[in-house]
Amino acid sequence: MSDITPFTINIADEVLDDLRARLRNTRWPDEVQNAGWDLGMPLDYLKEVCAYWADEYDWRAQEAHLNSFPQYRTEIDDLGVHFIHAPSPHPEAIPLLITHGWPGSVVEFHKVIEPLRDPTSYGGDAADAFHVVCPSLPGYAFSDRPPVLGYGADRTARMWKQLMERLGYDRYIAQGGDWGAMVTTRLGEFDAEHLAGIHLNMPIASPDPETMDNLTEAEQASLQSLADYDRWDSGYSKQQSSRPQTLAYGLTDSPAGQASWIIEKFWRWTDCNGHPENVLTRDELLNNVMLYWCTATAGSSARMYYESFHAESATLTEVKVPMGGCIYPKEIIRVSRRWAEKRYTNVIHWTTQEIGGHFAAFEQPDLYMEDVRKFARLVR
Repeated sequence: MSDITPFTINIADEVLDDLRARLRNTRWPDEVQNAGWDLGMPLDYLKEVCAYWADEYDWRAQEAHLNSFPQYRTEIDDLGVHFIHAPSPHPEAIPLLITHGWPGSVVEFHKVIEPLRDPTSYGGDAADAFHVVCPSLPGYAFSDRPPVLGYGADRTARMWKQLMERLGYDRYIAQGGDWGAMVTTRLGEFDAEHLAGIHLNMPIASPDPETMDNLTEAEQASLQSLADYDRWDSGYSKQQSSRPQTLAYGLTDSPAGQASWIIEKFWRWTDCNGHPENVLTRDELLNNVMLYWCTATAGSSARMYYESFHAESATLTEVKVPMGGCIYPKEIIRVSRRWAEKRYTNVIHWTTQEIGGHFAAFEQPDLYMEDVRKFARLVR
């Protein structure tokens, strides 16, 4: 068994000085007039963000906040894995494994970790408490960058199974969205023996061909959204799943490029009424970008697409553990319950929210926690 060692984020001053110098010396592209967000992140807004990042953003304060969560590293499957582990003070607590996706990070969960861990301190019930575990995906943030191919969603799920065993948890709930939903789904297959259930805010299922003659309005809207995504919004995925190394050079060399690549998706995928800072603060957006920039993980994080789209996880298989789904209106992929039930054969909880998007815990922490708790009450 590998040791579990405490970890503290401590970005070197040299990295921060280099970041500021690069931001101040960015070579900017041109832009057509009145394009807004249609062609990508607007030049004026990116310049504003980068000027703030260089001259006003206080990483040390943000770093201290992130370090308020107990963090660790351990080696699993020849790779160092970073994770937050926040045990609950309440004896009723059940372990909850939360997995992020791209272009997110454990930063997404900074509003929910403490209320989930210790609900009584936030006006809640001790019976809803969790021992919270939030790992960084392989190649993301403070987890190691895999030096060889083979660390896709399937392998990650098997690694998380070992992580929970190493922490001494023999029964737990797993939760996730985006790649976190894929990893959690695969956990539902690989570790059904120890899973009380899985909760997903982006269930991974295909539209059911048998329903095409009697689609609901929501299903029709979902199909239209998928078509729009494929036409206008999936270029990042095609690049990262086919030539991630080519992309990595520019993003690793230019903080403006890295910020643009990530923040544009927060504009597109959050329920933000046209601007990402309507739902998340500029510091929150940059905190997430910093976990990519400071660790130089633009390329290794993108490889999750290459790895997983060329592996077994691309095949949809049956999942029999209890499942709860929560669908947010601005989610990329919004499956209906009857579509989901073709893959998840034991759906016991289903919610359709009226607000929110792809980054559920980040955007709408109260709604996110409420739904996770409702599901957990059914499987504790």
